[in-house]
Amino acid sequence: MRGQPVVLCLQDTTELDFNGRQTQGLGPLSYEAQRGMHLHPTYAVTPERLPLGVLDAWMWAREAKDEQGERPGILESLRWIEGYERIAERASDLPETRLVYVADREADILALMQRADALGKPADWLIRAKHNRKLTGETDKLWDKVAKTEPLGELSFYLPPRAGRQGRKVVQQMRTLRVSFPAENGGTFETTAILAKEIDPPAGEKPLEWRLLTNRAANTLSEAADYVDWYRCRWEIESVPLAHKLAA
Repeated sequence: MRGQPVVLCLQDTTELDFNGRQTQGLGPLSYEAQRGMHLHPTYAVTPERLPLGVLDAWMWAREAKDEQGERPGILESLRWIEGYERIAERASDLPETRLVYVADREADILALMQRADALGKPADWLIRAKHNRKLTGETDKLWDKVAKTEPLGELSFYLPPRAGRQGRKVVQQMRTLRVSFPAENGGTFETTAILAKEIDPPAGEKPLEWRLLTNRAANTLSEAADYVDWYRCRWEIESVPLAHKLAA
């Protein structure tokens, strides 16, 4: 990592299915009858997708739901915040390397962004947005307001095929907006919202649209395109070889 100008620290959660095995300490998975554990790793890659290793792993077994259908135990969303904290600790030892926390929509948690701000943002963060938040003093919500801004330009890339979808060239129109979110201390902190929406998708295909949030500014098309490219690297953590390696 020391030899890299930028390292993307990818986070996601997977299930380790030990159903049917005589193993103690397991908990429910997607279904209550399934038995296993959950694993939330941090996987480091370069923007060129060169794998550097696993930095951290949060593992836990869920408790069974109670009579009211509630699940006792730890608040599972904490794994996203703690994952950032571990990356922030690494950043102090890597002053020449820019660490970027990258996660999908499940990490769109205001408390996570507030924690990063409170720590002084020792590592950058890049998160795919799930929520269309209200903005203080604005009638439009966040993504409605971003959609009204002038586009910075267009970004094109090849979208690989997957089950039920053919590969194709994608052209996305890029828009960005700098907004303020409430901080832990009662103040605010700056966030950039990036809207990348496909134009002229093939007939019958839904336009590919990504809504991203980051602490970094994105005033130019080049800067915004970098963040989209970095987010596209997030799928590296979902690759089959990595999943098998972590499970082993």
